[in-house]
Amino acid sequence: MPQFTNRLAGESSPYLQQHAHNPVDWYPWGEEAFETARRTGKPILLSIGYSSCHWCHVMERESFEDEEIARLMNAYFVNIKVDREERPDVDDIYMDAVQTMTGSGGWPLNVFLTPDLKPFYGGTYFPPKRMYNMPSWREVLENIHYNYQEHRDKIQEQADHLTAHMKDANNFGNLVSEELKLAGNPFSSEKVEEMIGNLLERADTLNGGFGNAPKFPQTFSLKLLLQHYYHTGRQDCRNIVLLSLDKMSRGGLYDHIGGGFARYSTDAVWLVPHFEKMLYDNALLIDLYAEAFKLTKDEWYARVVRQSIDFVQREMMSDEKGFYSAMDADSEGVEGKYYVWEKSEIDEVLGEDAAIFAAFYGIEEQRNWEEGNILHIRKPLKEFAAEKGMEEKVLAEKLDAASRKLLAIRQNRVHPLTDDKILLSWNALMNASLVNAWKALGEDRYLELAKENMDFLLRAFREPGGREGLMHSYKNQHSSIPGFLDDYANTIRALIRLQEATGHMEYLEEARRLMEVCTDRFSEKGTGFFYYTPFGMEDIIIRKKEIYDNAVPSGNSIMAWNLYYLGVVFDRQDWKERAGLMCSTLERLITKYPSSFGNWGILFQALCYGIPEVVLTGENINELHRILLRNFLPEFVYQTTTKAREDYPLLGKKPVEANPLIFVCRNYTCKKPVGTEEEFLEEMKLH
Repeated sequence: MPQFTNRLAGESSPYLQQHAHNPVDWYPWGEEAFETARRTGKPILLSIGYSSCHWCHVMERESFEDEEIARLMNAYFVNIKVDREERPDVDDIYMDAVQTMTGSGGWPLNVFLTPDLKPFYGGTYFPPKRMYNMPSWREVLENIHYNYQEHRDKIQEQADHLTAHMKDANNFGNLVSEELKLAGNPFSSEKVEEMIGNLLERADTLNGGFGNAPKFPQTFSLKLLLQHYYHTGRQDCRNIVLLSLDKMSRGGLYDHIGGGFARYSTDAVWLVPHFEKMLYDNALLIDLYAEAFKLTKDEWYARVVRQSIDFVQREMMSDEKGFYSAMDADSEGVEGKYYVWEKSEIDEVLGEDAAIFAAFYGIEEQRNWEEGNILHIRKPLKEFAAEKGMEEKVLAEKLDAASRKLLAIRQNRVHPLTDDKILLSWNALMNASLVNAWKALGEDRYLELAKENMDFLLRAFREPGGREGLMHSYKNQHSSIPGFLDDYANTIRALIRLQEATGHMEYLEEARRLMEVCTDRFSEKGTGFFYYTPFGMEDIIIRKKEIYDNAVPSGNSIMAWNLYYLGVVFDRQDWKERAGLMCSTLERLITKYPSSFGNWGILFQALCYGIPEVVLTGENINELHRILLRNFLPEFVYQTTTKAREDYPLLGKKPVEANPLIFVCRNYTCKKPVGTEEEFLEEMKLH
């Protein structure tokens, strides 16, 4: 039996369960902890992290498992642990507070609050002893305790001011500039060029990506550039996207044995990843590589898509067809141990094929990283095969066979922890990416999996009691926590994509229903924006509106696109106007800081160049339907029908004949229909 057990033992979150046997008297976020703080007058120590966070594990081992440090924490504070993936709203509020106080943030996030939940001091990782120019955790605890006892009124005043500042910063409302109001149309090609220029200034033209280490994939920025290439033919945009995709997928960021991507690279050349694997990263990258395959037909991109989906299915999928949240970076307490290799291991497993495998994947006797060899590709397969005098196909088969052997060996290692809670918003991202993989590669198994996953999501995440909304998290056949804006936004988007792929209107009807629930529960009066939390959440001090596109797209940017798309499909002018208002309100931020507003930029650019409406009719359209969707195209609204129907504005008055007809329209005004892929692509260029 464990020596210690605290209140987290009753929680379902794997991250909270990791701390259930700390000597710290942890509470989960909730009224019991708040009431204890009010009754005792103790400040709250709020510690936020997630299961695959390396430094969260480090601080737990160093401090939260230390009985003497735990004694201080228990004596001085009411200690609350939060899984940021379960409560992203709580994390976001207090991350803002720490960034305001210190200029930086990260996880673990440790914040000290007054009993009324207002922050007054915080930071991220603190070491057990003074180092890295940081005080020790013990010093922090002692100093906060002393100051709270001696200067409580001053601390309360400071907390009040900080909270008021955070509320003011959240009131950005309708900020359309006077110049744009006078101009009448904020969506100009000049603004788009300004946005693209600002984004390209940060591009790394040698190693791909943006900025210096650490490097994150920034999928929205790359997709924005890819779309700009479609509209303008600018080769510099295409080049930086393909360079980035090549470098990421050939570096250590990509798992060459098992497929899938790590969260980010610790260096500028994509060699050494932070080894945690997140569902959302893989969903967004699968989507982007599928787009790149549509454009280039490069089989390497198709390979990355297939291997990454295989990884997600093998390692992160439940029997119910839901997708788990994350895999840890650590194994046996060592970051990356599960993934790296000694050359001697490669030699033993692969025998006579070891030399060619080691040469291709950069495996060295002396290691290429401190903990072992990280597989990475130094030269493209074609170039490497030519140097070795081998046929490319023969070499590829040999390398794949070797990888399968190593994967079998690796599966017997101590596996990193899998965070097996299922989050609606991240599952919806993966769902949409599976549909796009089907569009690009034409493999029906991806579409079937997307349909099975959506069936599970719409069943498992329904609000209890017959209500119409959605829940956020699911584990052990139980959903919990009311859905956030991201949950609604990404689910609506996934339903739209499924409708495009299948032609099944029930997906559109469900999207419309959820849109109405969302606008009712999340809308801010007087502006076009949505709050992150639904009304009625009483355990947060600020009801925030998230607009930045960070690791995942902001719920507001996804909702803006959903509003426009469904506004066209259902002829809801108010929804289309709201999408335009949201985008134009942020015009200055989007154009000046596109790397922080990449998903907004995609919609902004689409509104500038015009969003086509495409309708495919005919009694036998399946083959042409698949052919059309395999193409690299701009953002567009798409519906199909095999019979005449008047219940959707785009489909009304469209003839349905034996042979397929393709209509390219704008504002419901359509050009003369065409019947072939080539004619369709030409019409799209002329649009």
